[in-house]
Amino acid sequence: WEQLPPQPAKYGITPSGLDSRLVAAVHSHLGVHSDAPLLYTHQSSAIEAALRGQSVVVVSRTASGKTLCYNLPILNTLLQRPEARALYLFPTKALAQDQATELSAMTEYLPFSTPPSVSTYDGDTPQSQRSTIRREARILITNPDMLHAGILPHHPRWVELLSNLTYVVLDELHTYRGVFGSHVANVLRRLRRICNFHGVSPQFVCTSATIGNPKELAQKLVEEPVALVDNDGSPRAPKHFILYNPPMVDPILGLRRAYTLEASKLANHLIKNDVQTIVFTRTRNTTELLLGYVREQLGHNGDNKHAIRGYRGGYLSAERREIERGLRTGKVRGVVATNALEIGVDIGQLGAVIIAGYPGTVTSLWQQAGRTGRRSEVSAVIFVASGTPLDQYIV
Repeated sequence: WEQLPPQPAKYGITPSGLDSRLVAAVHSHLGVHSDAPLLYTHQSSAIEAALRGQSVVVVSRTASGKTLCYNLPILNTLLQRPEARALYLFPTKALAQDQATELSAMTEYLPFSTPPSVSTYDGDTPQSQRSTIRREARILITNPDMLHAGILPHHPRWVELLSNLTYVVLDELHTYRGVFGSHVANVLRRLRRICNFHGVSPQFVCTSATIGNPKELAQKLVEEPVALVDNDGSPRAPKHFILYNPPMVDPILGLRRAYTLEASKLANHLIKNDVQTIVFTRTRNTTELLLGYVREQLGHNGDNKHAIRGYRGGYLSAERREIERGLRTGKVRGVVATNALEIGVDIGQLGAVIIAGYPGTVTSLWQQAGRTGRRSEVSAVIFVASGTPLDQYIV
């Protein structure tokens, strides 16, 4: 049982290159008094580097405000150059929708004669809207698969975007590793080649919460020098990190009680004590199994079953958005999820995370742990070990 100590906020200066109208809009959007500090140290450093024309990689903990590191320089450019365009690449549709909502809300405070079109373009985009998006989008939010299969092969239709592309955002950088990362590097190489044909060379802004070699990975992906920003200034509340090994049921055979039963028991205890909780599992089957256990123990099979929800790939997008909203508002008190909720979708303030079985990498473990304690309250992370040799080795 370890306690990670709190850390106070460290603020940086607001870069002089930012439009004063944009600074005022961000104060209004965030609800921050105009005299109060606006940017953490890593946000200030990243924005300064981007305004100097450098490509940047930002590494800071979950919920540290990395979104402002790319939104502010991009909106600043759009205010000054109406023809400029930006491309946001996110690994999941959920994250893309989340960012589109955030960006649209921020642009409402800005003095654009015509608000810039913020559009998502993925497999869920209706065919009837695609031609309008190709023609009008100033900020296009998509994923590497759609860029590869739906945009680059049809680049003559996207000439308005590609010939004015100023920024490319590559979020959740740690997901682009291994074979998938090699494919993404080739897609980005193709994107840069097409942009060069149109006479533009976009800047890249890469972000990640958990990675050991960010500069090396970013430079291999985008094939150009990048400035590393890792002076995280965001505040952190105390967090308890607990390694929990289920009790032994057969010492001779070395068998322990099922980790799924122990995880559901812990979730039941936390939710009954009004702690909003997320349980991460490794597979879809385990997600549904644990969801059934938790609902049964809490007696939420009746009218209140929607207070405890499942979340995994295969759910309809409308259902996933509903669950995310329920977590933010507090209507959903507990959720059992696969790693589909691991990456930074805004799900509000959770009190506890239960990790049922080692997720496979240290990166994923810290990503899941980072889903709790996103504001200022004390939080807890409980890693429940399964009986596999790797889990037992870790504990």
